Amino acid sequence: MTQTPFDALRGAPNACQVTPNVITGGQPTAAQLAALKAAGGAIVLDIRDPMEPRPLDEPAEARAQGLEYVNVPVSSGSLGDEKLERILAVLRGAGDKPVFFHCGSGNRVGGAMIAWLMLDRGMDEEDAVEQAMRMGLRSPEYLEWGLDYAKRHAKR
Repeated sequence: MTQTPFDALRGAPNACQVTPNVITGGQPTAAQLAALKAAGGAIVLDIRDPMEPRPLDEPAEARAQGLEYVNVPVSSGSLGDEKLERILAVLRGAGDKPVFFHCGSGNRVGGAMIAWLMLDRGMDEEDAVEQAMRMGLRSPEYLEWGLDYAKRHAKR
């Protein structure tokens, strides 16, 4: 049986298949990154701060596997349009390449995904928030970050 990118990441915290080519979750292991590449994964979008403790040198590990690695550090108090625009640019630019979008637990990812789900996938606010909670969103600050951006950038 052929493994999908989601199958490769199933053990990551809060792993969630959002669309056929976007998987979200928490910190992956080296084995999960290798399995992701073997399953056709192409891009790792990591929004953890490089100074956060982690179990591996993820940029080096992802690149060693032949995955494109993008880091947009997001932390409480450093939220703004510029960070969200960089995240959205990666998601929008991926085309049909599978993306694994993660933070430590899925909390920050959920906030950013609200904006993408509403602006790019046409989801209403209630459904987008529900999906973000499924991805691991727990913080009111990250929820507000994504919602505020989506509301200000919605096509009128």
